[in-house]
Amino acid sequence: MPKKAAGGSTTAELLDYLFGPGERDEHVDPHLVAGWDPDLPCPARAPDRMTRADLALLLDAPVEALRGPRPAEHVWHVSVRNHAGDRLLSDTEWAGVAAAMVHAAGIAEHGDEQACRWIAVRHATDHIHILATLARQDGRHPRLRGDILALHNTTRAFEAGWGLTPMSPLDRTARRRPVTGEAEKAARRGLVETARESLQRTVRTAAALAHGDADFLDRLRDAGVRVRERLGDDGTLLGYAVALPGDRADRGSRPVWFAGSTLAYDLSLPRVRERFTPYVTDADWVLAEHRIREASELLGRAGQAEGAGDVAALGDLLAVAAAHAPALVRTRVQAAADAFEQAARAPGARSLEGRARAGWRASTRALEHAPRAARGGGAAVVLTLLIALVEAVEAAAAWHRAQAYRAQAKAAADAAVLLRQAAGLAGAPPPTAKPRTGRVVRTPHRGLPTAAPVTGVPVRPRPDPGRPGPSRTR
Repeated sequence: MPKKAAGGSTTAELLDYLFGPGERDEHVDPHLVAGWDPDLPCPARAPDRMTRADLALLLDAPVEALRGPRPAEHVWHVSVRNHAGDRLLSDTEWAGVAAAMVHAAGIAEHGDEQACRWIAVRHATDHIHILATLARQDGRHPRLRGDILALHNTTRAFEAGWGLTPMSPLDRTARRRPVTGEAEKAARRGLVETARESLQRTVRTAAALAHGDADFLDRLRDAGVRVRERLGDDGTLLGYAVALPGDRADRGSRPVWFAGSTLAYDLSLPRVRERFTPYVTDADWVLAEHRIREASELLGRAGQAEGAGDVAALGDLLAVAAAHAPALVRTRVQAAADAFEQAARAPGARSLEGRARAGWRASTRALEHAPRAARGGGAAVVLTLLIALVEAVEAAAAWHRAQAYRAQAKAAADAAVLLRQAAGLAGAPPPTAKPRTGRVVRTPHRGLPTAAPVTGVPVRPRPDPGRPGPSRTR
């Protein structure tokens, strides 16, 4: 899998890292596997012929020779890693990968002797780093628009040809992970998670519960998050950004702001607004458990279009369940909500319509009263709710498998495992899923025949619904 790392303006500094001992992981036998010149000596293996400083000068020479404006950050840097379960690739194979990558990205197309200068360094068994300087040898600038997408497409050809583990598609559903610098900053501050991760959780919970723009922003502020609004000329809210108090950049001179869309693909203001529904006031955990089960059965009969809205609402439900879960199971439920995040985003789907969505949205509202119910001694209620959530998540996993959404199905299955663990902590052995008697059909359009409901964890006896229940890669 290729990952575009942070570029920069100092080639020598990056070379020192690539050929050095490593910072977070130990570098083993760092050496060149490929470069713009096939006869280029390796600074690690032939230091008498080429030093790192010499190599930096050669790589930077086209940049220094530019007559016009120079790129602000002329160092292009990508790491390419294969799956932990794959066989180890040879240096020759990695050299072929590197040459294909720089060709696809527009750095150095095959046969172009005036292309940018580049090298590929291997300092671990499972990955390489590609470094290039963004100036062609003929004095022109390279065209790199869409380079990361081109790299991913090239990767798939190697996966198929060599029988390697395929990576997840670029379907805008994967979770936005913290970059290396964010993780290192959190470690220096002694924090258990990065600011990005904390904000993702807070914003997702607020979005799941809010019933309007003002309510959404108020919930963020009430959670202790700094909020910056982006308004149009007429005062209309166009977007928002959030920051954690104390998380600052530029030597503490400014807060680190994250726009909603940079936290997650579905946390932009338009996608948050799709969640808004009228406020529900008369619900409790027992009613939530009934609605979760009913919605799970509806998802089992959903087609491709309808199910997209259903799994999105289930993701919101898990986020809120984690926020309101009793302390005994909160960590497990939170981990399940995090694991399910990608499963809540169906590839290419924009509409959040769905028959199961209404039930899960109502359940989400009901869970606002969860702390009160938990303090009232409702351990059995918590357990039945968790078992219902397992059933719902397994129904989502089955729906994703039916649509051939492999990454999303795995995310849902991982969440189900964590929820079973939480159910065990709540006072009963973790429920074991029985073989499903129903099937989920892939239906490209609404109105086509539907399948039988999906069954997962054995359904517990339902209480009377009318009875009030306890209330960076470097």
